[in-house]
Amino acid sequence: MVVEKKKKIKKTTVEKVEKKEIKKETKKKYIEAVGRRKASIARVRLVKDSPGFIINKKTLEEYFSLENSYKKILEPFKTAHLENTFFVSIKVNGGGITGQTEAIRLGISRCLVKIDEKLRPALRKAGFLTRDARIVERKKYGLKKARKAAQWSKR
Repeated sequence: MVVEKKKKIKKTTVEKVEKKEIKKETKKKYIEAVGRRKASIARVRLVKDSPGFIINKKTLEEYFSLENSYKKILEPFKTAHLENTFFVSIKVNGGGITGQTEAIRLGISRCLVKIDEKLRPALRKAGFLTRDARIVERKKYGLKKARKAAQWSKR
């Protein structure tokens, strides 16, 4: 008696990969980007939904009490003429108020460019796509601060 084994035809790996990519595209309902400034890191998500802002589970006005900071955050939307069109969810940590606001602004600008590449020249001209690389200089040994030394005396 000869027993024949039935061979199961497996799906090729290419078909599996294509299905996974399609699933990822349909599941993703938001555009995400990261912005950095000084010691601050902001993860920004834009959803084409009812307009609003949530920063670390707080509203924009609760998180940034200064009017100047939340005006700075809204600048990319104003230059792109897209005010009140997206729901923005932000997680930010590290640094101070200014560093966080500028990190958020960079993240929002990067998201807008991902949505529409035609916005890049306007945002670039306004300076919203440039990552400000200035960070705090480290303290050196033998000095009081990074560059401040004790007063020099001749004798």
